[in-house]
Amino acid sequence: MRTDAADVEQLATAPAFQSIGFGRKLKNNLATVLFAAAFVIAVIPLLWVLWTLLERGLKPILNATWWSHSFKGLLPMDFGGGIYHALVGTVFEGLVCLVFAVPLGVMVAVYLVEYGQQSKLAKAATFMVDILSGLPSIVAGLFIYALWITTFGMTRSGFAVALALLLLMLPVVVRVTETMLLIVPNELREAAYALGLPKWKTIVRIVLPTALSGIVTGIMLGLARVLGETAPLLILVGYSSAINFDLFSGEMASLPLTIFMERSTGTEAGEYRMWGAALTLVIVIMLINLVATGLSKIFAIKTK
Repeated sequence: MRTDAADVEQLATAPAFQSIGFGRKLKNNLATVLFAAAFVIAVIPLLWVLWTLLERGLKPILNATWWSHSFKGLLPMDFGGGIYHALVGTVFEGLVCLVFAVPLGVMVAVYLVEYGQQSKLAKAATFMVDILSGLPSIVAGLFIYALWITTFGMTRSGFAVALALLLLMLPVVVRVTETMLLIVPNELREAAYALGLPKWKTIVRIVLPTALSGIVTGIMLGLARVLGETAPLLILVGYSSAINFDLFSGEMASLPLTIFMERSTGTEAGEYRMWGAALTLVIVIMLINLVATGLSKIFAIKTK
């Protein structure tokens, strides 16, 4: 019985998929177990924190007056009041920080990627950004206190807090923007130059819109990070249980400062308000993260 060449070749060729050896299966299963265990170990504290916040802070925030009143007139042992005064301070300080940090950070990153490259000024700027990235929040608060209050003679205020938060947020904006600009393909720049566009117009109309999705996400996450800082608040502004809309004078409350001050009362009512303020801060940060996700999808490059 004759066998054709195709059958001979099929018999001589080894199967594409070989059976996996016992050693490889053992290593794969061991790695799977280790990764799963690491995930569980990391998630358990997070779930524990969230459960504690919900258990102790849910009752205050469900109160009808929590979102519309302040703590004005309340004694340390009195229950009631609302977080409206602290929300106002947190939002005002965050907005001022955002207004200054975004243009400064984006322009520094554009210079580093598009213009500076290996120049001495770019290296110095990169070095300073690296230093600011690891700057403790209390050092930022002390620097603003020495410059804004001691040297310039200004008063302690919410604006001084916003300046300290600016020092903490600026390196985040620079690093995120720089990373996203480096991801943009050089072919897009070269195509724009070939069409006769000047460099500044190429950056504004081609490069930045391409990287905008990641830049916006990084900015929002950086804002969420600095809003939880407490040390600059203790140094640069006093706590007020009433609402203050003036950023440049007077004491102003914020969510982290309210948590600290209510904890220091040592009363049951103070602890009640402390957990409510803590859960409110988590909700605010969660909303900022959700906004960042939504903006990322809106500004993402649309493809078919």
